[in-house]
This record gives sequence, structure tokens and C-alpha cells, in this order.
Amino acid sequence: MSRIALVDDDRNILTSVSMTLEAEGFEVETYNDGQSALDAFNKRLPDMAVFDIKMPRMDGMDLLQRVRQKTNMPVIFLTSKDDEIDEVLGLRMGADDYVKKPFSQRLLVERIRALLRRQEALDGVEVAETEETKVLVRGELSMDPLRHAVTWKGNDVSLTVTEFLLLQALAQRPGFVKSRDQLMDVAYDDQVYVDDRTIDSHIKRLRKKMRTADTEFSAIETLYGIGYRYNEE
Repeated sequence: MSRIALVDDDRNILTSVSMTLEAEGFEVETYNDGQSALDAFNKRLPDMAVFDIKMPRMDGMDLLQRVRQKTNMPVIFLTSKDDEIDEVLGLRMGADDYVKKPFSQRLLVERIRALLRRQEALDGVEVAETEETKVLVRGELSMDPLRHAVTWKGNDVSLTVTEFLLLQALAQRPGFVKSRDQLMDVAYDDQVYVDDRTIDSHIKRLRKKMRTADTEFSAIETLYGIGYRYNEE
């Protein structure tokens, strides 16, 4: 049974999310500020953690910085709608993904499961291969879902879970167009509303991460007013 640490100063979130995770079979530890969580982590680390960014005593950024000094356990940030700068900074500091508030419980559970599968693969735990977990190779693109590993033209690329899911959805069927609505279904729970620009922003960041020193990443084609298509190179 995986142990998940929830760190948020909103008691309603701690209560509701912990109940959902426990119903899914996880062991849950809750903390309402970063310092309390860090004190507990110094005694015993969880398998992964979910941090709010803005908290008293020690915020999520400071907590992540302290945690990364001793462990690479998966960490998801909870961010508010207007915290894009914090999201980018958090990812650079070593967060594995982020989920915007308000969020659905199911979306967070799927993000947690994806990161735990990746961590198990990195730790050498055997995981059954399925269509969703086998390595995907498209030309010079290679994607390993279990290890959450991506290479493009021989270069390792670090993607968030959302970016990985979007690229995987497009690369699974080269030449076929996926609308923004279809991509939103891949990246988000159907109970969460996001507008078209959210997908556009993810694709923009994805292209930026995938480009190499000598060439742009042009495998994802934009069809204006329709959606996106992956063209195998």
C-alpha cells in the first residue's frame, strides 16, 4: 500500500482528498503547513506527496527545495488558476507535475497513479505490459510510459504527466487529427472545465521542451480551428 502525504492549509481539501485516496486503497498522511510535513518527512518519507504552494510557516516551494536535498520521491503541486509563474518555477525546482485548483478528485488520483507507476519502474518493480504501458517509438521519438521517459533525436526530455499524456495521445496515431476537446479528455477529467487556450499552452511548452539545439520540434502540426496532428519524421 502506497503512502501519500497531503500538505495543504485548507482543511476541507485535506479531508475530502484523503477520504478519496483512502477509498482507492492508499495510506494517507495529512499536514496543514510545510514545516509540520518536513518534520514528519525527516523521520519517515512517504512514497509520494501533494503540496499546496501557498501555506503558512513554510510554503510549498521551500518544502520542495528541502525535500529534494534528500529524496527524488514524486511530488505534485496544487496551484491556483493564476499561478503559472509558480508552476514553471516549481517544475524547474523538481516537482513532477501540477494540478490546478479547483480540481476533480479523479484527476488527482490518476496523476498520482501515473507517477507511482513511473517510480515503481525506476525502482525496478516489475509492472505488467499493456498497450498503455509499452514503449512507443515513432521515428526519432521514443516514449516509455512506465518510466515516464522521453527521448527525441537521442536527447532526454523531461515532461510533466500532462505533457506526456498529450504527446502520447498524438503519437499513438500519426497523421490523424485530434481536436482540442479530444486532447482535453486525455489530459483532464470530464468534470473539470478548461478552455481551448489551456491545451494550446501545453502544446507550446511541449514544443519548446522537445526542440533540440539545432532544430525546432515540428512533429506536432497545428490545424487552425481543428486541432493538432503528429507527423512521423
